[in-house]
Amino acid sequence: MTNEYQLRVLPQVAASADALRKYVADEYGLALGALKAVRILKRSIDARQRTIFVNLKVRAYVNEMPTENEFEPVDYQDVSQRPQVIVVGAGPGGLFAALRLIELGYRPIVLERGKDVHERKKDLANISRTQQVDGESNYCFGEGGAGAYSDGKLYTRSKKRGNTEKILRVFCQHGASTNILADAHPHIGTDRLPQVIEAMRNTILRCGGEVHFQTKMTQLLLEGQKVIGCVAGEKAYHGPVILATGHSARDVYRYLAEAQIHVEAKGIAVGVRLEHPSQLIDQIQYHRKEGRGQWLPAAEYSFVTQADGRGVYSFCMCPGGFVIPAATGPEQIVVNGMSPANRGTRWSNSGMVVEIRPEDVESGMSNDPLAMMHYQEELERTCWQQGNMKQTAPAQRMADFVNGKLSYDLPRSSYAPGLVSSPLHFWLPKPISSRLQQGFRTFGKQAHGFLTNEAVMIAVETRTSSPVRIVRDNETLQHVQVEGLFPCGEGAGYAGGIVSAGVDGERCAEMCALYMEKIG
Repeated sequence: MTNEYQLRVLPQVAASADALRKYVADEYGLALGALKAVRILKRSIDARQRTIFVNLKVRAYVNEMPTENEFEPVDYQDVSQRPQVIVVGAGPGGLFAALRLIELGYRPIVLERGKDVHERKKDLANISRTQQVDGESNYCFGEGGAGAYSDGKLYTRSKKRGNTEKILRVFCQHGASTNILADAHPHIGTDRLPQVIEAMRNTILRCGGEVHFQTKMTQLLLEGQKVIGCVAGEKAYHGPVILATGHSARDVYRYLAEAQIHVEAKGIAVGVRLEHPSQLIDQIQYHRKEGRGQWLPAAEYSFVTQADGRGVYSFCMCPGGFVIPAATGPEQIVVNGMSPANRGTRWSNSGMVVEIRPEDVESGMSNDPLAMMHYQEELERTCWQQGNMKQTAPAQRMADFVNGKLSYDLPRSSYAPGLVSSPLHFWLPKPISSRLQQGFRTFGKQAHGFLTNEAVMIAVETRTSSPVRIVRDNETLQHVQVEGLFPCGEGAGYAGGIVSAGVDGERCAEMCALYMEKIG
């Protein structure tokens, strides 16, 4: 017999399988010997009061052991002799598109400009050691995309777009912890996600698909208003194209604009990485001097406000994490955040960003479909100049920034290439700096101790989303101008993270399959 219960327990009970089993037996009058197992179905932390509770939904197994799997695996078939579809990009959008194509009986040919996850890791280490960025292998380009080495958070609000639960199940099928099926804010960890991505690639290969690394798409093949393939390297690949190149593939945006394939400027968010000591964030969020203690995870936060008609908010919060260099080329400084699975570092960081709309950019640029991309580039170049023209990032203590003061020294930071003190309040564009100052004052009132000189702002966070939307039809997901082209995921302007990109990848694969059936 099985029963499901909603529980509200102390963290030490939730952290121990034996303690939880005893709690359920006592609470519901069950014999402990008859209660064979308790499986957690949903888990979230309620830290609104000084006494912290963990909310659980559990399934109790009385006089029987669990026989069902924790998730239903997907059956992937052999597609080696089936018609092929070209998938450009091996980030979450591209990988989930390829896996869904296999489910639907089509053979994916995945073209990735960067390297596989293991070779890519060596190039990431070189950024701090040499202060140089490989333009084709970095924190944004390579197998797994921008998410592979920048956290692996799986939380999304895009519930209406598709089956987010399936995305999590596919991750579990390829080696992710089944904890992600239960947690309110699931997270794989940047130290574990590469192995999961490699397993997904192996599924594609085992089923007869292809994955090509260091193979950059340079041109679409067109017959009139129909895409029939693309050119990558010196080879042509034929078939409809799912274009999932990620939010930093600026050469692709330039190519599409020059080829007069319809794209448009899209709003973005720009700001900094804000890094606090993780112990301080734990103390603030858990409302107690000891912080997380023995049983709680590193604390998360989420802030949002309005300043002068634009949103100011925290983004991609990384408790117990690192700040990383996320540039994709020369003369750029871009920062992002990541966390290992245990979220165990001494720092916690998040993006703190300001909403920027196309109409906010300089006069004369607003009609340019690449205007927001140019805005990003200029800000990243300015940041590089302020950082001594290396990957050392300009930084300022948080309270100094709010008060318009130069920081004469900086706290220790997780940012490996190093920091240089810089007056961000002076050189950041006024619409960003003034709104961040207002936002920080508001957040400091909402969370006592948050606005502090123990925190450091690291510039500049610009790659929160794509600055361009590759316009597609809402029903077919094909490009509005040419058939056979399926703009996909975050790089096309239709997703905002790993899970939503995966969902969009599956949807594009489904629409591409219908297109293949239609054209015979």
